[in-house]
Amino acid sequence: MSTASPHAGRPEALLEVRDLGMTFPGPRGSLRRRAGIRAVDGVSFDVHPGETLGLVGESGCGKSTTGRMLVRLLDPTAGRVAFRGQDITRTGQRELRPLRSRLQMIFQDPFASLNPRQTVRQIIAAPLRAQGESAQAIRREVRDLVGLVGLAPEHLERYPHQFSGGQAQRIGIARALATRPELVVADEPVSALDVSIQAQIVGLLERLQRELGVAYVFIAHDLAVVRHISHRVAVMYLGRIVEIGERQQVYGNPAHPYTRALLSAVPLPEPAAERARERIVLLGDPPSPADPPSGCTFHPRCPKARELCRTEPPLLRLTAPDGTRQAACHFPEV
Repeated sequence: MSTASPHAGRPEALLEVRDLGMTFPGPRGSLRRRAGIRAVDGVSFDVHPGETLGLVGESGCGKSTTGRMLVRLLDPTAGRVAFRGQDITRTGQRELRPLRSRLQMIFQDPFASLNPRQTVRQIIAAPLRAQGESAQAIRREVRDLVGLVGLAPEHLERYPHQFSGGQAQRIGIARALATRPELVVADEPVSALDVSIQAQIVGLLERLQRELGVAYVFIAHDLAVVRHISHRVAVMYLGRIVEIGERQQVYGNPAHPYTRALLSAVPLPEPAAERARERIVLLGDPPSPADPPSGCTFHPRCPKARELCRTEPPLLRLTAPDGTRQAACHFPEV
């Protein structure tokens, strides 16, 4: 299991995200088209060198949209993303190109993200070629990367369809690491894999972090996986972060009722503990981002909701004396 966050005692941030937002146009002919649909609404967090920030929540909460904005695969409609102190939110593609080598992404479906007409050698070499590396350097780097992710040299001349899902994801990881990035956004990188293969890929990512010092934003809906790999955890609901803090705090004593409900559904390894604990069942489905509730967006499903929750949106505020955890709740657990 991951150790304490490696940025402890070091205030500098690799990535700073402030009030990030994404509004998509509503359906044609809809009365809401002009207002749009807020997929991400006021998200803020930092990522420090060498750490893993887990970003979790139900499907449709905006976590993947957030990840794509971090690497500018989507252009935010609000807020700011700064990498090493440089604002990249409105940076043009020409100015952004040199930063591409330092910000990379691993996708959920490796087969959809790999060119089926290219060999493994060509796929991994593409980022290096785009950076202007020499042919000799590219050959050396590709050979090293294949070994680094646990593939064999004979795999270099094969095509993506000749691999299993786990092997294909290793190819995607090698491609993402080809330019030795400082930050990798991993968007549900193990959700399409068998459980045993998931453990192998998570172990690989942890080893690569130790060896290369790379930081991750690890996006997932599986809280057990996030608990294993993350140093800090941010929980999203309907486009907003409702809780963020050190892994031990969030999992050991969640402050937000949504976090508490999510964790109550995670299976425990001890049968006795599994039988004894209380399962929190949320009412209904998450509201549509096209028509979010007033006040706290979680209040229609929250077992602790009061009148204040229906009228006043809660701010993300400190709930731990040492300033390491925040929760957006009027009545957080302490």
